[in-house]
Order: sequence, then structure tokens, then C-alpha cells
Amino acid sequence: MKKYIILGLFTLVASILFSCQQNTTELRENLSGYWEIKEVTTLEGETKQYSISTVIDYITLEGDTGKRTKVSPQLDGSFKHNGPTTSFTVDGSSGELILRYENAENMWIEKVKYASKETLRIVNQQGKEYSYKRFEKFNFK
Repeated sequence: MKKYIILGLFTLVASILFSCQQNTTELRENLSGYWEIKEVTTLEGETKQYSISTVIDYITLEGDTGKRTKVSPQLDGSFKHNGPTTSFTVDGSSGELILRYENAENMWIEKVKYASKETLRIVNQQGKEYSYKRFEKFNFK
């Protein structure tokens, strides 16, 4: 009987843990959009907060490829490009959503840890976690 109780508790804990994880389809659905940096946390636990950002990440995703561009929001609601557009490929085969970037000078990967309609968390190869909130256009009314 004790064996069945332990097995039942193990099954319950496992189902709770795995139900909290997003699958790659959910991550993909929420990745595209304008993202404003909120904070960066290092492996050592140091956190840098960003209260105001003048540069926003604009991410688009189509199938297994995407683009990431730094843009600056303008007062009229438009955006001005603020740097090069970097292309990436998406790999979800391992059960995690991995973004693979490559340009003439460099190659790197990032893991999408969490993506919802309002929040995005990405971890880079050095273990830094970048937390974003969905950018809201200026409202002067």
C-alpha cells in the first residue's frame, strides 16, 4: 500500500511540474511583437532593472525563421530602425525553443524560457536571462 501512495504522490508532483512548462507551440505563438526590456539577471543573481527603454526589440516569426530588429518608438506611434536586422532560425526539436543567430561576424543561440501575450524571458549562452514586457504605444489622450 505504501508503494502505491508514493507512486501516486510522484505522479501528482510530476504532472504539476510538467503542466507549468510551455510547449514550443505556445512559445512560438507569443514570440512575435514589440518587446521592451524590463531586467537582466546574471548567473550570479545580479539583476539590472530598466525603468525606461528608448530601444525596443521587434521580433517577427514565420515558420522556422525569424528576424529581430532594434527600433525606437516615435511620438506619432511609428518606429524608427535603430540598428541592423538579425535573422535567426527556430529549433524546437529538443522540446525547448532555441533561436539560432548567425551574421558575418558571429554565431550564437538563445533559449526562449517563457513567452506569453505580455511577458517574454530569453536566456543567452552566458546564462543571462532577459525579461521583457510587451511594448505599449504612447497614449497621449
